[in-house]
Amino acid sequence: MRLRYHAVVSRSDLDMKTIDEHIQKDQEEFLKALAEHNDGKVRHLTEELQWLLDHKKQFPEDSHDPTALELFCEQNPDEPECLVYDD
Repeated sequence: MRLRYHAVVSRSDLDMKTIDEHIQKDQEEFLKALAEHNDGKVRHLTEELQWLLDHKKQFPEDSHDPTALELFCEQNPDEPECLVYDD
């Protein structure tokens, strides 16, 4: 059985304008999850933070907050939902 990527977007995620805001929010949430011993959330946020930091390093001039799909496709370009076809 293969697990598929599933993005969950909360209302507060939609309010973020920049990648720096997203990183800051995720860092705060990570520390909170760590204090609560919420291992699942810690794992999720660790991965998401790494993807955000990778994106920021790869595109330093781009400050927009990338979508979960953008981040996923940067890490997994061969996945079916990331393939782009020319007609």
